[in-house]
Formats: sequence, C-alpha cells, structure tokens
Amino acid sequence: MMNYEIFKEVVKEKFMDYMPEKFKGMELVVEPVEKVNVTLDGIILREEGRNISPTIYINDMYKKYQDCGDLEETLMAACDFMERAYEQVPVVDVDSIMKDANEKIVFQLINTEQNKTFLEQVPHREFQDLSIVYKVIISADKDAVQSSKITNEFAKRLGMSEEQLFKCAAENTRRLFPPVVRSMNDIMKEMFARDGMPQEIAEMMIAEIPPEQTMWVISNEKGINGAASMLYENGLHELAESLESDLYILPSSVHEVIAVSSDMGSPEMLAQMVVEVNMQEVSLDERLSNQVYHYDKDLRKLTLATDTPNKRLDGIVAEPPLVYDAKEKSR
Repeated sequence: MMNYEIFKEVVKEKFMDYMPEKFKGMELVVEPVEKVNVTLDGIILREEGRNISPTIYINDMYKKYQDCGDLEETLMAACDFMERAYEQVPVVDVDSIMKDANEKIVFQLINTEQNKTFLEQVPHREFQDLSIVYKVIISADKDAVQSSKITNEFAKRLGMSEEQLFKCAAENTRRLFPPVVRSMNDIMKEMFARDGMPQEIAEMMIAEIPPEQTMWVISNEKGINGAASMLYENGLHELAESLESDLYILPSSVHEVIAVSSDMGSPEMLAQMVVEVNMQEVSLDERLSNQVYHYDKDLRKLTLATDTPNKRLDGIVAEPPLVYDAKEKSR
C-alpha cells in the first residue's frame, strides 16, 4: 500500500482522468488548506470566470484508500463527490457580501498553540490560551451555516481593523447565534424522548441531581461554534449566582463548553478528564483546549485554572532541543 506522500502524487496525476468530460478543461490545483487545528491537502478545480469552487481533501481520500485498498475505487468515489459538490455549490455574490459584511461578521474560538500558522493569516485576538477569529456568514438555516473566514487580505478589502471586526462580531454573534445555557439532565431527557422512551422511564433513569452537582452545557441555538458563547459573561454570572459558587469551564469542543460548580472537584482532575475525552471522543478539528477555566462570580472574570503541559491538541509532544557539549576536550 502506498504511503501518503506517494498517494498524493498519484492523485495529482490521475484525478482528472476520472472526471467527466465537461471538467476536462479545468485546472486541477492541490494546495494546503488551513483548517481548525490541522492543515489539509485540498483539491479544487479552477475555471475561468468562476470565483468559487468546492474543495475535497486528499487526506480523506487516503483514509478511504486505506480502508478499501483499491486506488481506482477511491478515485472514482472522490471524482463522483466532486461532481456532485460542483453542481450544488451556491453562486456567491462577492459584491453583496462586501456590501453588508459588517452585519454578518461573527467570531469563533480556536486553540492558539494548535493554530499558529493559521493565525498568521487572519486578524485575531488572544483570550487565555485561545484566539478569537472572524468569519462572515454567507447563509444559515436550521441545519447548516455557510461562512467564509476573514483573512488579513479580506479584512483589508473590507477596510476594517481587528478592533472594528471584534466590535461587529460581538454584536452580531449574540444576535445571529444567541447563547444558550442548558442542564445536561434536560438534554439527556430530550435524547431519550427522541428515541421513543416514555417520559416516566427517562425520569427514573436520570434521577434528580442537585443543581450544584449538575453539568451545564453552554453553546448557541444552532450548536455550531457555540464555545464562543462563554465570551458573553452574563450567562456565566447568572448560572454562578444560581449555584451560589464560582464555576469551572470545561472545553468540550469548539461547539460547546461545559460549566460545573467549583465544588465539583479540583481543576487538575477536571483537566485530566478533558484531555482524555479530547483524545478519545472528539475529532481533532473540533477540539478546543486541554485546559480548564475558572469563572469568579464576585470579580465576574474568566481566567485559566490550569496550565497543563499537554497544550497541543493532536497528542504530539514537542521533543526537548538537543544540547551539545561544545567544550574543547583537554589534551
């Protein structure tokens, strides 16, 4: 079986052979695409007069190749996906986006350490071990949100500084994606109900847990990139006041965080749980942090509660630099 680098070169050479005839005049471009927490090898088909094209990833193709062991099957599946994606890609009016962008700019939280290269390309501001980055919403419905990242070049075209982006995003994110704080107990009961479980049985399975021992999920109404909702301090303060305690905030993913009473355990213990869940249950592109945050209800301030050594989210541990003894040996 080919290793990834050889597979990538073969895909570059063979991909267009499997595309339908109507795509033959297009230029195949393979380029690195900076995604949250990871850099992928993207394939796009460039066509004159078209300003947007779907992207598929060689990394995903390689996973399929590893599973099926058949190069031709992998290429055919990828080309079929590209054809369907090309037919479904929306027509984007760039002028329209530019015209009212300040009404559609929102922010997202990502991990700083894991996204150093990406952060060089976009306006951002740091928040604890995280960074606030910006997107402009193209379309949104109950099932999906289509957006475009705001790069340094895009911000320049908009004529907006990072400070201006933050001001717009702080207002728009709350309006377009209202923050939501929900009890984990209520969420579990709804899940059981959707599966057809009678309410009384669901009630028995989830015994009433005192509020101070309950987990609270903080996200937004769509559940997409909802971790940024913890930037709105009012929700944290209301929860802390109702529990009559400070809070620890556990970063469940980029989509949500979990708040618990500070009486639930030590931040170090909670951080260890976060790391284990990240590595075992959360896909790399959705991980937010391995740290735990502390919300002080009296100071109304959110700070880092831990400083664990495993700051990277991909499990890679940086090796210490080699130290060479440069002393001249005595003769």
